Amino acid sequence: MNNIAARIRRARVSARLTQSDLACFTGVRRSAVAQWEHPRGTHPTAEHMLVIAEKTGVNFEWLATGRGAPSSNSAVLPDELRDFAKNEFESRVLEAMRRLSRAKQELALKMVKLLAPD
Repeated sequence: MNNIAARIRRARVSARLTQSDLACFTGVRRSAVAQWEHPRGTHPTAEHMLVIAEKTGVNFEWLATGRGAPSSNSAVLPDELRDFAKNEFESRVLEAMRRLSRAKQELALKMVKLLAPD
């Protein structure tokens, strides 16, 4: 994963934090976190990167450079599983789905399949 924005987002989502949560921890506005997670957005300072790594439980080197494992106790995911969202709306939907119980996820999936065109 070469993109720092994608690594920040992956770390945040894996830690089950919202953009607002991460903003609170780093002392910035939610919009700053959104910029950090945007492929053409701004980059956090080294100090903010340290806080992000600490609060999300990832290795600083991986977060900053993409080298090494995301954390000492996690395996690297295959490329196709790293980041599902293609835009901010899909990201919000995935975040909401991850907060649901398994039974409610199954129900939500059935509802989406009913609404989606074939």
